[in-house]
Amino acid sequence: MKKLTALLLSCALILTGCGGGGQESIEKVEGFEGQTLKLYNWGEYIGEDVISNFEKKYGVTVVSEYFDSNEMMYTKISAGDTYDVLVPSDYMIERLIKEDMLQPLDLSRIPNIANLTEGVRNLDYDPDNTYSVPYFWGTVGLVYNKNNVPTEEIEAEGYNILKNTKYKGSIYIYDSERDSFMTAFKALGYSMNTENEAEINAAYEWLSEINSTMDPAYVTDEVIDAMINGNKDIAVVYSGDAAFILSENPDMGYCEPKEGSNLWSDAMVIPKNAENPELAHEFINYILSYDASLDNSQTVGYASSNDEVLKYLSSPEGLYYQNEAYLPRTDYAKDEIFHDNETLRKTLSELWIKVKVK
Repeated sequence: MKKLTALLLSCALILTGCGGGGQESIEKVEGFEGQTLKLYNWGEYIGEDVISNFEKKYGVTVVSEYFDSNEMMYTKISAGDTYDVLVPSDYMIERLIKEDMLQPLDLSRIPNIANLTEGVRNLDYDPDNTYSVPYFWGTVGLVYNKNNVPTEEIEAEGYNILKNTKYKGSIYIYDSERDSFMTAFKALGYSMNTENEAEINAAYEWLSEINSTMDPAYVTDEVIDAMINGNKDIAVVYSGDAAFILSENPDMGYCEPKEGSNLWSDAMVIPKNAENPELAHEFINYILSYDASLDNSQTVGYASSNDEVLKYLSSPEGLYYQNEAYLPRTDYAKDEIFHDNETLRKTLSELWIKVKVK
């Protein structure tokens, strides 16, 4: 999830000269020389110069490891592997808090938390930032070819356009039980955190109908290149990937359906067994600075948690000016975050396998 955009966009920035992270003025910070920070992050999810600039600024070494799912990260942490900073998603942070696997943050050491944009403040999985500080955020929506799919039609139908036989054989479904069941729950008017058996079954039938009648292609990160190339007309896509698709192909549009979406966030946390929590606090504070946040968002393509960066990149001078996928929708009552629910996760995982084989 949310990884391939970084590699593609960073190449584009090199060619266009848009990258700003490397121009940061490095002011040395004393007291950490020779220390090591262990970072566990999504692959291709950080700015081109963020790590090297942090190392120069503090005289330290950052050892980075990468995961491709929250569950992979959880397995390693549960096995006792030690890291100083993790970047999990909202529902996984909720789980780590419940299981007492995180240490509270000393917010006095993270003054740049004042830079957070309104959309990532007071998120209900950690409303006071006791354990986490947002890193990137966004929604899940529909990318569509404006030449073949009328904007008014997709806005009217929302997720139900995925069942419109006019587009049979021309849709991409993200191969994730969470995201796919989210689209079904929202299309049916249910919460994406429902535990109601009848609602879960109705969502299963909704997805099964798409599978049996629409000839969908199930994809993950390859959806980015595919939609840039115009291979199909409609795709379920993360907003950051959508922003890159739209920047590369002006024929593409982005729709956040009126039925609601997953308003997700990935955030920085310090595990309870971290070996260098002091340097971890410095790193989190550094990521929230303007220069690091700008490098991150320009390189990766996802919405910054830094308010000033978010406004700049969506301004006439910014890389994402008039890009309708870059700025996530906020304060929309039907948008939700995923909550940690192991029973629901297992149920949806089992049903998703059944959906794709029917």
